Amino acid sequence: MNNFDSHLTPAERKVLNRLDTPARIQDWLNGIPYSDDAFYRCPLRVLRDRKGHCFDGALFAAAALRRLGFPPLIVELIPNARDDDHLLAVFKQRGGWGAIAQSNFSGLRYREPIYRSVRELVISYFDDFFNAAGEKTLRGCRGPFNLSAFDRLDWMASDAGLDALADGMDRYRVRALLTPEMAANLAPVDERSLKAGLIGANPDGLFKVGS
Repeated sequence: MNNFDSHLTPAERKVLNRLDTPARIQDWLNGIPYSDDAFYRCPLRVLRDRKGHCFDGALFAAAALRRLGFPPLIVELIPNARDDDHLLAVFKQRGGWGAIAQSNFSGLRYREPIYRSVRELVISYFDDFFNAAGEKTLRGCRGPFNLSAFDRLDWMASDAGLDALADGMDRYRVRALLTPEMAANLAPVDERSLKAGLIGANPDGLFKVGS
């Protein structure tokens, strides 16, 4: 944390100091554009560029939570082959699990800390986790994993080690949420829910669903 804070300007420190609850961290992420860039931004760069995709947003939220005394925990939501994965910064407060996230879909962001387990928290994303074709795509998850294990990569203040961080997360075991029979019998997302999920979406940041 001391290394991260040493990079901050007084104005940047003032911004972060205002993010003194999980909900305020989420509000800040809601106010920046969703990035369609093919590279990762560290939390310091997200703060300076005022943009980020889900990986960037989760790391930013984990860093901001860490400043509040929470461990920097990440959970990855794993889809089928017809969608992108999604990252959450998760936290436990008053006995319940909650999450902060940046997403191109309106339903894949904040969760109040009311869930009794990480699995219950993850399942709360199921109906909102769909692709632009209206297919429900969430199939598994991995984590939570503590980003302090990657502090040697200076992930809070430098982009240089983020590819290695992503590769490191890929080594964690994926836990299935659905059986193959469940996945084969899912109803499509109704048109109204699809439109609601895509409100304000950046089209260039959507997974391109083939035929």
